Amino acid sequence: MTSPRAALVSIEDTPWYHCVSRCVRRAFLCGEDHFSGKNFDHRRGWIAERIMQLAGIFAIDVAAYAVMSNHYHVVVRIDQERALEWSVEEVLRRWTELFSGPLLVTRYLSEARAELCDAEIAKVEELAETYRARLHDLSWFMRTLNEHIARQANAEDGVKGRFWEGRFKSQALLDEQALLAAMAYVDLNPVRAGIAETPEASDYTSIQARIEAVPETVEAEITATERLPADASATAALEGETLRSEDETQALPKIPLMPFDATARTPWAVPFAFDDYLELVDWTGRALRSDKRGHIDARQPRILARLNIDGEQFISYADRLLKAFGTAIGAPQALTSLCARRQTKYLRGIRAARQLFTPKLAA
Repeated sequence: MTSPRAALVSIEDTPWYHCVSRCVRRAFLCGEDHFSGKNFDHRRGWIAERIMQLAGIFAIDVAAYAVMSNHYHVVVRIDQERALEWSVEEVLRRWTELFSGPLLVTRYLSEARAELCDAEIAKVEELAETYRARLHDLSWFMRTLNEHIARQANAEDGVKGRFWEGRFKSQALLDEQALLAAMAYVDLNPVRAGIAETPEASDYTSIQARIEAVPETVEAEITATERLPADASATAALEGETLRSEDETQALPKIPLMPFDATARTPWAVPFAFDDYLELVDWTGRALRSDKRGHIDARQPRILARLNIDGEQFISYADRLLKAFGTAIGAPQALTSLCARRQTKYLRGIRAARQLFTPKLAA
């Protein structure tokens, strides 16, 4: 039995999440279709671009992504505090970047605001609070992303119908160990699948984007970022509102990926040094390559020791992290605490956590 999303995504537990969305029937609707011979690789670019556009409107930061032929992964941080600081006007501006709002909202954002009565202004402010909640809601982020891509793909194919499976999978990342493991797992998808030899050759991934941007933006500051609202695919949650067309939103700006900050003083940054992370991804990727599978370089990355992660187990779980853990990833004590908060007796992954996040004692 599936759990409601509200039970799986809790800012009180963690702002960090790993999400996966798959094409219907796991068909190759974003890569090469071996039955028709058509290649839809360009759709992977659509998804990668849209992820970063949405990160410019939602209060949701993107730490990592990988777009494959029949699914994609994204690691995000929900920034509820930022969303709560936005003014009513800022919330409405962001929302209407993606959705056609009610006429009342349009008037509020124009010179006609001076003509609105107190009751109308109160109604707009009420709507703004609804939008504000959606602008830091993970489900709305994912639905908006998927709806946009589905409409583009269906228009290209001249068909109607579902493009994505109904639910996306989400995993709460409870600590730094979980965040590191999930990001590396996501960035190494193409290497693990055998379609890329190295991280830098892994198309449509955040690690490739970061490596290409190294001289200019690896440690660049990001200004108060913007984010996108959510999807109105099956149900436009408010009467009279629809997701704007692809033509209308094509020019939305893309924002950078989250920066790295090893001091962990910046809450909206990945709490590692980029050099350490890159060393880990390269080291793990070498062990996963088909021609070197099973070979583990004895010189393990420094970040593993700092976070008490067993190197051999890290390699072992690098291609099965998604299946080994259920709705949350973290150290054993973090998973045990989450069980207590969720009032459940068991969470899949506790055994894996004991192996992965408990370093071997020196002989």
